[in-house]
Amino acid sequence: MNDPLHIMINSFSYHQSGIPCDDSGNNGGFVFDCRCLPNPGREEKYKSSTGRDPDVIEYFRSRPVVSQYLSNVKAIIDIAVDNYIERGFSQLMISFGCTGGQHRSVYCAEAIYEHLQNKRVLVQIHHLEFEDM
Repeated sequence: MNDPLHIMINSFSYHQSGIPCDDSGNNGGFVFDCRCLPNPGREEKYKSSTGRDPDVIEYFRSRPVVSQYLSNVKAIIDIAVDNYIERGFSQLMISFGCTGGQHRSVYCAEAIYEHLQNKRVLVQIHHLEFEDM
């Protein structure tokens, strides 16, 4: 039996850290641009929050476009994960970027992390703009 597929999920800021490098030797993976989603960072009450905070989570859950975006991302990722497992691949990187790497990319990375918990994979998550998270 093959080792499980290892998936690294990243959130990042296009303006700060930029698109993460894939150190696995596979040269890539998925990069999803979250800048098309509503931005709670433009509202004063969310400026110090992140995509992991309950008020920001509720902000995103109340906007249908975010749910639609994540449904599409999940569909794409599910196809790849099933195929990679079948083919015996060992690594997949999935990254989510937004302007500041604090709200939208963090929320989406966390949502996909939770989605992948019921698959036969090992998943890690890394928020590049928040090393201490």
